[in-house]
Order: sequence, then structure tokens, then C-alpha cells
Amino acid sequence: MADTRFFDRAGPFTLAQIYKAARLDPLVESAPSFVDIGRLEDAGPDQVTFFDNIKYRDALRSTRAGACFVHPDYADEVPAGTLAIVTPQPYKAYALTAQIFYPGVKPAATIHAASHVADDAVIGVGTTIEAGAVIESGAQIGANCWIGANTVIGRGVVLGDGCIIGANATVSHTVIGNHVRLYPGVRIGQDGFGFAIDPAGHIKVPQLGRVVIEDGVEIGANTAIDRGAIGDTHIGAGCWIDNLVQIGHNVRLGRGCVIVSQVGIAGSTVLGDFVVLAGQAGIAGHLKIGSGVRVAAQSGVMRDIPPKSDVMGSPAMPIKQYMRQVATLTRLTRKRGKDD
Repeated sequence: MADTRFFDRAGPFTLAQIYKAARLDPLVESAPSFVDIGRLEDAGPDQVTFFDNIKYRDALRSTRAGACFVHPDYADEVPAGTLAIVTPQPYKAYALTAQIFYPGVKPAATIHAASHVADDAVIGVGTTIEAGAVIESGAQIGANCWIGANTVIGRGVVLGDGCIIGANATVSHTVIGNHVRLYPGVRIGQDGFGFAIDPAGHIKVPQLGRVVIEDGVEIGANTAIDRGAIGDTHIGAGCWIDNLVQIGHNVRLGRGCVIVSQVGIAGSTVLGDFVVLAGQAGIAGHLKIGSGVRVAAQSGVMRDIPPKSDVMGSPAMPIKQYMRQVATLTRLTRKRGKDD
């Protein structure tokens, strides 16, 4: 159960309401009702849980939850005291249900007296600006936004409706769509790492582009996205970017990309739609990564990758090729050990 000092819980909800929230076939019967969500291991009879990972099969068999979202392949393993809610996407159903129990809160629409809003800034209806925030000249903030404490929205920045900008973030040279969330400490729109190398001293190249962020993007804490040098850095609609990611100048992300923590993408690289970069992957500059590509954790990508490829290693290569190399090296070292 979530700590109520930090999270406000709604409910209880009937089974019919849960089915509706989870986007399952309509259920006329409304009983029973549930007061919370919980883990397989410790959920009680008045809580809803889910099973979506074979590693937790034993926990499924012993759960005391009142109801459990479960894939059809494992429905017969749900214990007798637990209602099996069968769906091909149990984790998605759980996520949608969790949203109704914990819908999140937004403070009253106020501009705090300790914030600093330029006279010519445009602030949309229903927007909250917390203490210490700075909204500079010419900035445009859409309706129903939430600007966190000590955040700086730079000159001329545009935010669409329903955006949430966490505390201590800085946003400059950026145009942002609707329903974008930037977590605390995000840095968007700063200079890219652009300079001409010279033995007498490196020469700074003015960074004259912007960052354009489309609708529905989430960007994790302490991530940095540089503005373009000439042209824009572009983040496509629905991208989810984790904490501590670095995206260089003029990088372009397609729709729905997932970028996991500590990834670095060097300048001018272009990603297609729904690319997944796992943790600590490094992507060199001026590359083209096709739509649907998946890059394994800690891989180093140094060449273009065609669409729908799965790659691994440094330098990155098709996963099957990488695993064959690992297997060959393992056999060779074992043979060497026996010969010694």
C-alpha cells in the first residue's frame, strides 16, 4: 500500500469500474469492490494485483489478492480465492487501474508571490507557478500547466497546454507541445558541444537552433538536451526519456522512442520511430538508426543500423552474431585452460 503521506488514494472502485478503467469488455456486475492495488506477494483480499513476469510464478500461486490481471496462458494458476481478470496485456491493465486509484494531484492554479514573471510573458488559464520560478520575457505558457519551484523558463520559450515542469529545471530556446512532462533538474536548450579544434585554442561555434518537443513526451530527472547548432534538435511525439540521458545538438528522435538511463546520443544522429536504447548505450554522431531498432545495454553504436534490427556489443552488431562470438571465445578459453 502506498504511503498516504506522499500519495492520495481514490476509491473504492467496483469490479465494473476497474474493467472500464482497464479498457476491458464491459462488465455489468459491480460487486465486489476494491480499495487499493498491491504486489502479488502482499496484496490482500480487497486489493488488485497483476502477473506479467514468469519469475514471479510462485508468488502468483500463493497470492491473497482479491483480483489479479493475468495473461490467458497463466489464468489456471491463479489461486481459488483470487479472481482472475484475463487479458493479453496484464501490465497495461494494471497501469490503467493504478491511474484511477492514484490519479495524482495538482495544486490550485496560483502564481506564487515569490515567483518572478516578466510583464510580457503569457500565462494560460489554470496554470500554477511555484515559489522561486522565473518566467522570462516573451515566454508563453499554455493552460493548466504546472511550473515547479525554482525552475527557469527562458526568453521566448513556448509551452503547450497541460505541461508539467519539475522543480529546478531550466528550459531555453525551446518550443514544447501539449502534455509534456519534464522532471526535476532537466536542462533543455543549452548550447551544444560545438567548437572548431585549433592548436592555438578551440573556437566556439554559435549554437543557433532550437529544441522542438512534440506532444506527450516525458523527460526524466537531470537529463540534458542541447539545442541545434544550425536547425533544431527534435524529440518526436510520445517519446519517453529516462533520467541522466544526454542528447546532443541536432539529434532527431522519431515517435515513441524509449531512451533508458545514462544513454548518450552524439550530435546529428537520427532515430526512427519506436527505437529502444537500453541503459548506458552510446550512439556516435551523424548516424541513422532505423525505426523499430533495439539496442542492448552498454552497447556502442558506431555505424548506421537498418530498421527492426536488434544489436548488442561494442561495436554493436546483430545480437545473434554477438552471441556466437561470445560462445566461440568461451570455447577457446576453456580449451586454452585445458591445454595449459
